[in-house]
Amino acid sequence: MPPRLHGHGILVLVLLFLLRPAAANTLSTFAMAKAESTTIVCALLPSAASPLLVDLNCTAADGDHERQETYPSSHPFSALAGGDRFLCAVGPSAVRTDAVAMRWWDLSKNRTDSPGTNWTGDGRGKSKRVYLGPPLQALSSGGYRVCGVLSGGELHCWRWHGLKIPQGLRFVSVAVGDWFVCAIEKGPPTPIRCFGNDTEAVDTAPTGGSFDVVAAHGRRACALSTDGALSCWGNGSLALNGVDAATTGYAALALGKDGVCGLRINGTIRCFGDGVASPPGRLAGAQYVEVQAHGSVFCGVLMANYSLVCWGSHEFNATNRLVFDRVLPGPCEPMSACKCGVLPGSANLCDAGRCICVDCAFELNIATPKAPLSPSGKSSNRRRIIWVAVAAGAFLVLLVALQFALLLWCRRRRRRRHGQEEHGAGLSLMPPRLGSSKGPGRLVEHFTLEMLHAATNGFSDERRIGSGSFGSVYRGTLTDGREVAIKRAEDQAKSSSSAARPARRRDRETAFNSELTALARANHKNTVCLLGCCADSGERVLVYEYMANGTLHDQLHTRRPMAPPVSTWRGRLTIALDAARGIEYMHVYAVPPIIHRDIKSANILLDDSWTAKIADFGLSSVLEPATAAGDCEGSTSRPLYTGGTVGYMDPEYYRMQHLTDKSDVYSFGVVLLELMSGCRVVQRYAESVTPRNVVEFAVPHILADEVSLVLDTQLPAPTPHEAEALAYVGYLAADCVGPVGCDRPSMTEVVDALERALVACTVVPLSRSGTARRVLSRSGTDQFDLTDTE
Repeated sequence: MPPRLHGHGILVLVLLFLLRPAAANTLSTFAMAKAESTTIVCALLPSAASPLLVDLNCTAADGDHERQETYPSSHPFSALAGGDRFLCAVGPSAVRTDAVAMRWWDLSKNRTDSPGTNWTGDGRGKSKRVYLGPPLQALSSGGYRVCGVLSGGELHCWRWHGLKIPQGLRFVSVAVGDWFVCAIEKGPPTPIRCFGNDTEAVDTAPTGGSFDVVAAHGRRACALSTDGALSCWGNGSLALNGVDAATTGYAALALGKDGVCGLRINGTIRCFGDGVASPPGRLAGAQYVEVQAHGSVFCGVLMANYSLVCWGSHEFNATNRLVFDRVLPGPCEPMSACKCGVLPGSANLCDAGRCICVDCAFELNIATPKAPLSPSGKSSNRRRIIWVAVAAGAFLVLLVALQFALLLWCRRRRRRRHGQEEHGAGLSLMPPRLGSSKGPGRLVEHFTLEMLHAATNGFSDERRIGSGSFGSVYRGTLTDGREVAIKRAEDQAKSSSSAARPARRRDRETAFNSELTALARANHKNTVCLLGCCADSGERVLVYEYMANGTLHDQLHTRRPMAPPVSTWRGRLTIALDAARGIEYMHVYAVPPIIHRDIKSANILLDDSWTAKIADFGLSSVLEPATAAGDCEGSTSRPLYTGGTVGYMDPEYYRMQHLTDKSDVYSFGVVLLELMSGCRVVQRYAESVTPRNVVEFAVPHILADEVSLVLDTQLPAPTPHEAEALAYVGYLAADCVGPVGCDRPSMTEVVDALERALVACTVVPLSRSGTARRVLSRSGTDQFDLTDTE
């Protein structure tokens, strides 16, 4: 049977706020996939535990469908897509309420052809999260690829390297072939645009005109224009016998290997093409709410009882056409949102006050038309859509105007406040008590310059222990005996040219203010503690707790012999976990959240008990609500300049000047690779002539399951338990340094994964039968859950 997919749903109430179809049924609740020679049919079903929950069920086409696999889990799903040797499921994100996640299963690994067996050798279906971002309004798959239309209209394809889609285009629906993708542009008009490597399918696509529906299969595609004309193009011609004026009045197409089936606006299905069978027997005149095709197989959801039936192949014979007794026929929405009717009985599948709406592309028997149908069968429907569109447009214009007015008011207020601060105290950087995000704010002391001169012997070179984002760091002893670290801003502007001095002074002021603001708010054991500051006589000085064991960078690369906490794998993972918790605190719990922008081993300090703490917030930025369309993380900050350290800096942030908290995740991933390998971030490796980044060296080995080639040879060989934990952390690091920020895990997920890896170093939990079980899943680090092989 299919892999152990994750699909125990949550209340459909949550599903539908996040996944709402645009117009036609562009998000399907069932999917067909191919694994070797077997067709797999999967669907979202009302759960046996409660009709308000959703299960994901799968079955093999060559079985009797009596044996079905149900996959309950913490991952709810509300849309499916399948293709050659893969299955995708989309549902609300477990970590972000405003996002959806897509998970991908490879159906070809370690499978057997015997029905009833799981297709992954360990009996568990390992999924990989390939998307986390804004909701989808359309999803389509074909061949080995899947594409979707985001809520803003952007077309995005996953696991399709090299595909180029011009920026600025917006779409409403999509269809995917083997080597191309076609989508209908947002209009009016609504032309078709095709992209990909199949030049014939791309070049022969219809130009101009307006289209309602598009479908693809293999190397060909078909579409219905708004006036009901059917167009097909691509490699090979389809013998569509019987195509005439009867093609008008269709709401959906399902393109198979040898022909096409159309779902009419009255719910019936008609098929065209040599060897393409229409629904047989008593299924022929039935009403359907959806139809799909894969190869020679066609499947549809019956209106009468929402059962899923299939035909068109020897796998689905007269006794084997019913696949599932009842499937979820669509997403649940508020009843007030149903402009064109409600599917009968669907309120019993949804939470109170919700139901499944009739697609406005249909004119089913259950809906009474308010005007006679035109010959095309769509006039009354279009008039209704036009009125709805006009009302929605007016509402959107009003909403945009209100938002614009609010934005202007906020900016004026911010400018007035900023002007008052500059005009007022000038150096009023230190109120009596600066706020903290947890509990009462910590008191930030004011130190005089004389006190700090005395503590550092006049800032002598003998007391200098390092440097930070805006100056040198000195070790000092206060009059009450406290050991402290004192960072003094260096006035480099004095030795600069007159033209550069104002900019350098601004940089120094910005770094000082950023660090003071960030650390005065922070209250966490894994962020360095700010004790006080000094802003006398033009000086800019910050005073911190003293970190006896220096920086992680020095411990890894300059101090010999290495201290015990750094010379064991468990010790290094403990340091990594401490640092990750500090970053997670900044991203999730600080108010407002903070992006550090310069995470690196030199900014991870170790106290006398070897607790790791994040330091040097001179480049930090405060996260603000996202304003850019399509921002995948929902929060962004646009600093005045790009900041960071070469080797650790997020390439996406560097190229696009678009900063999110995933930029810190990338930098921390580099630190993880540094901890695992013992290599400097940029160095010359044995096989290379020029210096290379540790990411370029380590990630290919990790993805090839050669983690042992990455590990620091200065440390003892890991035990079997440590080796498994390090392999898991290797996959985690590879996810963190992924090229696309949206695909990287959050710091909460990183902390969770490191906690599990640390436990796995020394502990092997026993199952209920008393045998050892695996703690970590190495096939998908973004899954982040314990794996029990019972």
